[in-house]
Amino acid sequence: MAILIDESSRIITQGITGKTGQFHTRNCLAYAHGRAVFVAGVTPGKGGQVFEGIPIFDTVAQARAETGANVSVIYVPPAFAAAAIDEAVEAAIETIICITEGVPVKDMILSRQRMKGSGSVLIGPNCPGIITPDVVKIGIMPGYIHQQGPIGVVSRSGTLTYEIVDQLSKLGLGQSTCVGIGGDPVGGLKHLEVMKLFNNDPQTEGVVLCGEIGGMDEETCADWIGQHLKKPVAAFIAGSTAPAGKRMGHAGAIIAGGKGTAEDKIRALEAAGVAVTRNPARIGEAMRAALG
Repeated sequence: MAILIDESSRIITQGITGKTGQFHTRNCLAYAHGRAVFVAGVTPGKGGQVFEGIPIFDTVAQARAETGANVSVIYVPPAFAAAAIDEAVEAAIETIICITEGVPVKDMILSRQRMKGSGSVLIGPNCPGIITPDVVKIGIMPGYIHQQGPIGVVSRSGTLTYEIVDQLSKLGLGQSTCVGIGGDPVGGLKHLEVMKLFNNDPQTEGVVLCGEIGGMDEETCADWIGQHLKKPVAAFIAGSTAPAGKRMGHAGAIIAGGKGTAEDKIRALEAAGVAVTRNPARIGEAMRAALG
């Protein structure tokens, strides 16, 4: 089992003819079942071409009709990324993963509004993607550090996602699915939605949560964990070890009105029974200890 993606996924790369789209699509094709699950690319005006054996279409709707695709990954420049999300939603793509960084906030507000009532799920933007180890990789995560196993990972920080996975793997704690949700202020899935998916996944026996200062998402998730989640959780809040007054780099990591500080998040998580570490070098050990 896994969440969101598995070997039955059928994936489109939007922006496949761009330098970034080509580079990361090649890496994803080379990982595990990549050749079987990446079925189409989309670049307007490039329909009929082929990249690495993958047919290219002018629109997402055409690609879905021809290949039965249900997942899309977006490597489109920031000015056009929200429109790419909208196109995937209109084509009824179930899971949309937007890697693009720097998408205008106004564009994302409008896209999120348009998504309401659709059956689509958005991950990102400004995220590293998602991986089910030894099965399928979508995005920019380095596949070689991952191992298949029982630990779910959800993180706002791409770099810390890699650090967490590396620590877990070195401790022999493989991962069920790793989800980089991104750190932008307006985006798709939050910690809570991903945690609910992990809670319902029989393969996932524990979860590592990596948050950041800013916003109230981690506190909201902590409330739900305390009431509903029976699986052990370990957590780290990026910014908890930073000097006073320093901010994280993500656009979403901004403390407003005195809310969303590292201490607020740590207190909420600890009150929910989460094993929180303040040392990013000990996240893996915290998860191992939480598992008992």
